[in-house]
Amino acid sequence: MKPDMDIDAYTDIVPFDDFAQVVDPSVYWRLPDSWQVGISDVVDSRVAVNAGRYRAVNVAGAATISAMTNALAGKPFPFVFGGDGVRFAIAPEDVGTARDAMTKTASWVRRDLDLELRVGMESIKKVRDAGYDVRVARYAVSEHAISAMFSGGGVEWVERMLKAGHFNLDPAPFDAMPDLTGLSCQWGPIQTKNGVILSMIVKPIEGVEPAIFATLVRDNLSDLGARATLNPVPADGPDVSWPGERLGVQTRIRKKPEDSLLGSRIRASVEAFIAWFLFKTNLKIAGFDPRHYRRQMALNTDYQKFDDCLLMTVDCTEATATAIERRLEDARSAGIANAGLHRQETALMTCIVPSVFNDDHMHFLDGGGGGYTQAARQLTPPMSAPAD
Repeated sequence: MKPDMDIDAYTDIVPFDDFAQVVDPSVYWRLPDSWQVGISDVVDSRVAVNAGRYRAVNVAGAATISAMTNALAGKPFPFVFGGDGVRFAIAPEDVGTARDAMTKTASWVRRDLDLELRVGMESIKKVRDAGYDVRVARYAVSEHAISAMFSGGGVEWVERMLKAGHFNLDPAPFDAMPDLTGLSCQWGPIQTKNGVILSMIVKPIEGVEPAIFATLVRDNLSDLGARATLNPVPADGPDVSWPGERLGVQTRIRKKPEDSLLGSRIRASVEAFIAWFLFKTNLKIAGFDPRHYRRQMALNTDYQKFDDCLLMTVDCTEATATAIERRLEDARSAGIANAGLHRQETALMTCIVPSVFNDDHMHFLDGGGGGYTQAARQLTPPMSAPAD
């Protein structure tokens, strides 16, 4: 651990490539007090999920990442996608840009997806004054994709405070439009190969020894087995199918306030047909190789991550899911961890693709039956946030 050293820049952190190291304190670096933590979160996401709106909830969660990535002209910043929202940290010089992108995204989500996106930010200094910390690591998902991991409890605390009514930012004006270039939800549900898609959230109970929680995480990873079989996305990429009902959300992503819904639908349909045709035929065109792209999708998928807790959406057997469930029940009884699991038959993918010609596209996974949102229902409710 580096207790007294702040990072100079997020990209200065050397990535690790063994996921078991997510519970190794030495890979995490302290973020400066001058940075801010940001949160976006779909309000009443469980209601939307129970109504079958999984796709819209995931897109609303990922839209903040897309809007900020574009607003920052691709400058890397640490973030973690959580199914119905995103948690991130931002350097002081980028706070204004991030705030603008977040509030525009909240306006778009309300107008075009008929959901409410709660957004807010707070300084890391205030996080530390409250007794928590914010540390970040970089995990090499693949050679071309890096994911952030958070520890210290501070990001979790900011989200609790936001949900209690603190740090909230008001949405931008009704017709505000974030730049969502690269955001996509055209791929269909990914079927389990091993028996069950298991979405899992495992949080350390406050006060538990880090080494004890680390042992629990490593034991879970050992139960799950080889990484190659866990990823719900096949090694050659997901199946190719016509987007069908997914065109509705894709139309909303592409629509500008001044555009007609019909015109946006036609444009989204044309784009979907081109993509479907290229992936169906594996036709190489203008330097784009569909087979290579789909293989890279599997490599660049965030099916496992750490954000003050372990988050995984994996493809495993029913027996493995049951063994993990029992282990986590024992950990809850022993006061080690608070956990939630949800089983389903499919996974959903939401994508951010700055360019189809580069290999740095990212693909965010959630369970097709509500995934992380449903798993969170099994967690013991967090304590109420203190008043300011």
